[in-house]
Amino acid sequence: MRAVVRREGRLELEEDWPEPQPGPGQTLVKTLACGICGSDLHALDHLERMAAFSRRMGSATSIDPARGVVFGHEFCAEIIAHGPQTTGRLPPGTRVVAMPMAMGPDGMELVGYSSRFNGGFAERMVLTESMLLPVPDHLPAAHAALTEPFAVGEHAVARAAAPADAVVMVLGCGPIGLAVIAAAKARGLGPVIASDYSPARRQAARKLGADVTVNPAEQNPFGLWEAHGVAPTAAARSRAVACGETPRPAVIFECVGAPGMLQAVIEGAPPLARVIVVGACMEEDRIEPLMAINRQLSMEFVLAYEPQEFALTLGRIASGQIDAGAVITWEASLDETARAFRLARQAGEHVKIVVNPQAA
Repeated sequence: MRAVVRREGRLELEEDWPEPQPGPGQTLVKTLACGICGSDLHALDHLERMAAFSRRMGSATSIDPARGVVFGHEFCAEIIAHGPQTTGRLPPGTRVVAMPMAMGPDGMELVGYSSRFNGGFAERMVLTESMLLPVPDHLPAAHAALTEPFAVGEHAVARAAAPADAVVMVLGCGPIGLAVIAAAKARGLGPVIASDYSPARRQAARKLGADVTVNPAEQNPFGLWEAHGVAPTAAARSRAVACGETPRPAVIFECVGAPGMLQAVIEGAPPLARVIVVGACMEEDRIEPLMAINRQLSMEFVLAYEPQEFALTLGRIASGQIDAGAVITWEASLDETARAFRLARQAGEHVKIVVNPQAA
């Protein structure tokens, strides 16, 4: 079958990648759409480091960069056939999404970051039957494929447990930051302040419900706290309390994942703010803990999602509560995947690129 394979930091289209074979409890599917994730961009350059880190963390990974790896964990697919020890509850021809996990000899592996289970930048994949969710007929495959990244935002917002009167700030409006905005607005939170250098991403943030969008090159987003009822400093908070006022709580979602961002958040956060770290920084970083201590910040690092959050997100996209189409700026063919990766690095024009491996 045809697949886009990562080898030595490059993507190559191969015409004869091995056909996947479903094992016990697994289902063979053909990929209809697969989104390019920021993690894929990182992995293209740093897969060897990621593989070493996975082993260091004790993950059940089979990543062997020397063998070539097929990325792609944000997908919508169509069932072809079920393997042994499956129920067949969804018949062939059913369109599905699924959490990108499959059972290997040593435990669960992440589809698309595995040398055993290729991802969605291939014509066919193997998925775990028990994780399959049927996609409603009216929902375009490219929109359904974004269940995975939008579920990441749902999980981050769920973990934040923001009170109803919280002022929400989202730093970075790439696909994950946009997913956070969508999840926050689905809960009725606001105002939501979204910050990004890219006009295209700020426009997408507004489509998904952001109340205020900021270009940090022109305006410091941390300068907006007081205008929205948040005491920006300990002194300001003390004055407000002395006057019988109750400053609004602040929740900050760091969705950039670049070195220096955590320190920037610590310096710009108001007292008692809650910081949710969603962006995956692939490098070592440094912070000044005493500054966070003085401001009594709470900081939580989040990963992925729970099964119920994944299913909830599919339902929100299907109902139109989340406009997944608002973030899609190009639907590429498998032949165009390498170019799509290059363009995805450029935040100016594109927000989310989805690949259709079945397109001519």
